[in-house]
Amino acid sequence: MDWAGAIEINHAALTRIVAALIAMVGLVEGAVARLPKPLYRRALSILRPAESAVRRLIIIAARGVVVKPHAVRPMPKGLMLARNAGARVSFQLFDSRKRFGPARVRRTGPRREPRIFVFDADPLVFQRPHPGWPELKADDGMVGALRLGRRLAAIKVALENLPRQAQRLKRWQARRERMESPKFTSPLRPGSPPGYRKKPRHEVHAVLTECHALASDVLREDTS
Repeated sequence: MDWAGAIEINHAALTRIVAALIAMVGLVEGAVARLPKPLYRRALSILRPAESAVRRLIIIAARGVVVKPHAVRPMPKGLMLARNAGARVSFQLFDSRKRFGPARVRRTGPRREPRIFVFDADPLVFQRPHPGWPELKADDGMVGALRLGRRLAAIKVALENLPRQAQRLKRWQARRERMESPKFTSPLRPGSPPGYRKKPRHEVHAVLTECHALASDVLREDTS
């Protein structure tokens, strides 16, 4: 298996995808506070599988890497958002785990309003806003995008420093191995990766499928 060639091909594809995504949301010139809802949802639909693919690319790049665990060091350069110097960004090395438990029941149909009767009261009393109540803002079709911007900054830095991310992963695995009862030790969650689609709708889905298969092979080698 040409591991170096596989890393190079998938790294180039993900770098191109992330650059296009950053340009699409307008993060090139700094942090983005708000985005139109359709654009925000579109960006998330690409970012989520891209993060999964980069996570798996890091596993592939960490193949054969040996590091010594050490104390916490100062944050490396390049992990700050341009317009928010206090916001640290760091790429998450492991998949978010699925939540199991009783599903939340969603109400359907109109909500029943409580019946309130007040004798000898002004009939317009309930139509007057209380001075302490916040004003209701009309939906302008926009949604907050600061967290999305941090995730984009983190994935960009990860792709620009793949060897460093591979070392981070190895240290993360070493810390997990030293724990008495860790919740999980594999950076990959069981089953399909986050953002996976059986029928690809975007180039990122094909890249994710390829990276997931290669990363799974690497992890099987480590446990054999």
